[in-house]
Amino acid sequence: MKKLFIILLILVMLVTIVGCQKQDEVVLEKVTVVLDWVPNTNHTGLYVAKNLGYYEEMGLNVEIIQPTEGGSADLIAAGQGDFGISYQEQVTYALTTVNPLPVKAIAAIIQHNTSGFASPTEKGIISPIDFEEKKYGGWGSPMEMATINGLMQVDGGNFDAVEMVDLGALDFFTAVQTHADFTWIYYGWDGVAAELRDYPINFIKLQDVDPNLDFYTPVIIASDDMIENNPELAEKFMEATAKGYEYAIENPEEAALELLKDIPEIDHDLAVASQKYLVNEYKADAPQWGVMKEEIWLNYGNWMYEHGLLESELKVNEAFTNEFLPKR
Repeated sequence: MKKLFIILLILVMLVTIVGCQKQDEVVLEKVTVVLDWVPNTNHTGLYVAKNLGYYEEMGLNVEIIQPTEGGSADLIAAGQGDFGISYQEQVTYALTTVNPLPVKAIAAIIQHNTSGFASPTEKGIISPIDFEEKKYGGWGSPMEMATINGLMQVDGGNFDAVEMVDLGALDFFTAVQTHADFTWIYYGWDGVAAELRDYPINFIKLQDVDPNLDFYTPVIIASDDMIENNPELAEKFMEATAKGYEYAIENPEEAALELLKDIPEIDHDLAVASQKYLVNEYKADAPQWGVMKEEIWLNYGNWMYEHGLLESELKVNEAFTNEFLPKR
């Protein structure tokens, strides 16, 4: 009898312990982030926030995935993800079509456009007028043609003298060696890679020619439905994400290693060098990371409309909000 009593007592204690453990367990809310492209240093703050537990501290279990065909804006609008990485151009298109997508930008990952047209120095392309009689390698979008044409108009060049070549998925270095004279790059990646390779390039930054082309790329987006019905989630996600990017600003080498933990196929030296470059770009002259200005959205939206890229003018108040950024 005594033996049976002891066994029953042990069972009661085990049940009590297990019950207490379950009560202590925190149920994390599942969140999916859809990238704009393959993972790179634009996304480092997300991986820092995931790996260092910033999302978990906010009660979130975040999964970061690459987009399928169609892009992040379509997926976020369709409820196939909670947050996405996009860019001002995509959001502007999404909001001005006949059937607008219900998405909105909630943070700028980088404050100023770091993209432009790059070419090997031996091509002699130092200003947009030098695009004449040259081959441009790209992906055949109307935006590319409008941007090249717009820059050449400012510089007095003839767009009709530029030959367009479809590169598909070729990287910058292969493209300019075998298929084209110049192409469009982000300096924080291909420009930094050229420095590491000791490969001299000429780089024409878009806003150095036309200030209207200083747009936000990339940005973080969310659906209107999520923003309206679950603003607490947006606030928690942005609190942790901002902390991740602030860490990357203060600790670029360590942040690059967090990215490499998840994406080891990225070249280590490129990841570190790119991260160091972005230290001065993530926040730049903004009062805090993530803030967006109305004039940037307005200027670029007007530029796109004037160049025949939009079906209607952008309503800027529907395109972005800073309300979910942490109150620093």
